[in-house]
Amino acid sequence: MREWCLAPSVPGTISLVATPIRIGTCSWADEALSKHWYPEGLPARERLGYYAERFSTVEVDSTYYRVPTESMVQGWADRTPEGFVMHVKAFGLMTRHPVKLEQVPAELRDGMPVDDRGRVDRPSREARGAVFQEFLRALEPLRAAGKLGGILFQMPPYVVWKQSSLDYLEWADEQLGGDLMLVEPRHRSWYAEDVRAELLRWLEEHGMAWVVVDAPKVDAGNVPATLPAVTSGVAYVRFHGRNAATWNARGGSAAVRFDYLYDEDELREWSPTLRRLGEEAEEAYAFFNNNNQTDGVAQAPAGARLLRKLLEEDGVPTA
Repeated sequence: MREWCLAPSVPGTISLVATPIRIGTCSWADEALSKHWYPEGLPARERLGYYAERFSTVEVDSTYYRVPTESMVQGWADRTPEGFVMHVKAFGLMTRHPVKLEQVPAELRDGMPVDDRGRVDRPSREARGAVFQEFLRALEPLRAAGKLGGILFQMPPYVVWKQSSLDYLEWADEQLGGDLMLVEPRHRSWYAEDVRAELLRWLEEHGMAWVVVDAPKVDAGNVPATLPAVTSGVAYVRFHGRNAATWNARGGSAAVRFDYLYDEDELREWSPTLRRLGEEAEEAYAFFNNNNQTDGVAQAPAGARLLRKLLEEDGVPTA
């Protein structure tokens, strides 16, 4: 396990990377893609297949809001080619986010404690565990097809670095069985200088994958820092954009929060870091979560294509 700082890229450098960097976007169905990236008139059912012809991997973020059905997941497996990899974002209740009772699968709602805003409030481990099992059962078609990557655990910004937080992650990892947990904390305490080594060592010992992020360059409690490291066989990077003005916009959607179009200089500085991450990992992924549009250009696929171009120019293999 290593930790690095970002460094300038040197165009034309010969790469020692054995693992190609798979590049994709967080979701294939966001409004910006639907309106500005897919061919006009392309039926919604055909969009995933169109996407999979251009990228070898995707992160499924809709599962954060609802537990998918097995038939839905079977459709994803059927509409993607062999070798395609889908990472799946954990349902909000699994990562200790507040969720409305109606977001919980109907058969699991009875007995769930609810607060005065209609949100599930501190369910028992047994009740939460049942949600895990329903979620994991739904993913079986991807698992059976060899297309399931990791389960993304993006933690709420109020979950701080402390022993009880680690205890929860350890319990959650046990629920996942053999599926890989991808860990992305949001509270800045996880990134403190005196915490980093212990955090990365703990993740490595538990076989969990650290999620590296690119986010606004501000010192705020809920903006994760960039901490390049590999703690399992999988290197995983998420590009959230660098729009500090919209990160905490009240009532704003994810598209508003991550409204940002990366330029060439910003992405080229990632080239040496992605090279080193790939050298440490058996699999390596980079995803763009800036799911908005700029002057009619869908930001996420534009960033993904530009990063692939720059990495190839720098001798870093991509897939």
